Amino acid sequence: MEMLLAPAHWRDNGRAPAPGAAQTIMRDEDCVEFLQWCLPRLNLRWSGYRKVRRTVCKRARRRLREIGLRDLESYRAYLRDHSEEWARLDAFCRISISQFYRDRGVFDDLSRRVLPELAAAASKRGARTLRCWCAGCASGEEVYTLRIIWDLSVRPLHPGVGFEILGTDAEATLLARAEAARYPRGALKDLPAAYLEAAFTQDSEAFSLRSEFRRDVTFRLEDIRRAQPDGPFDLILCRNLAFTYFAAEQQTAILGSIAARLAARGYLAIGAHEQLPAGAGDLFQATPKLPVYRESAPRV
Repeated sequence: MEMLLAPAHWRDNGRAPAPGAAQTIMRDEDCVEFLQWCLPRLNLRWSGYRKVRRTVCKRARRRLREIGLRDLESYRAYLRDHSEEWARLDAFCRISISQFYRDRGVFDDLSRRVLPELAAAASKRGARTLRCWCAGCASGEEVYTLRIIWDLSVRPLHPGVGFEILGTDAEATLLARAEAARYPRGALKDLPAAYLEAAFTQDSEAFSLRSEFRRDVTFRLEDIRRAQPDGPFDLILCRNLAFTYFAAEQQTAILGSIAARLAARGYLAIGAHEQLPAGAGDLFQATPKLPVYRESAPRV
């Protein structure tokens, strides 16, 4: 991740309810009250949803229409009687806003300092490959941004080092889009022009990533709250996900899982408006004013 446009099958398309269906009533204050009630029960936090609540409210309204309920109070009762519905609610509380080169300062730092430094260190110790994990990768924008940066700006200086990227996300629809690697112009508006020209072809409908920029990229359906890939990783990106939307206790657990999978002297990048929870251990802010962290000392 992260947030973003709702998947197409979740969007409120404005169609009238079927004849005989209950008219759904949902004021903003009703939705706020509902979210403040349900989010803690999902190990999520209300403060992360203030600005994006309308996205979740639209999805909730659509769900109420689907099951013929009039209001959120009725939905609360439905949740009490149908425990399996909590998984559906959890799914439409996922926010997945993403685009290429989002947070320019972070990707400039990764391009100019972090990735070249990791590549030089790998060459020095005789390592052939660097590994990166992007947690909450949405439709692949972040993953492919890193691939483009590496191939065009870093690999020419360190041709003996490979770069493998794993993107994980809990939403299968988004991962299918990532595999397709076709994007509207709006998703590419912050990508530097030289990268755009080199990495994409354009037709009348979208921009398609060239096949050479999909090498050594893997996507996996995985909810970071329940499973994480095996490390170690030289670089981990967990941006606009855990440290925005998850409850405090869940954030601490996720940070512990990330730290355990970070290679010695590896880097962690989080969202521009996020903060790590207390107890970040040996991680320190490696770049002033940017959310890029590193272990403070080599592991013994």
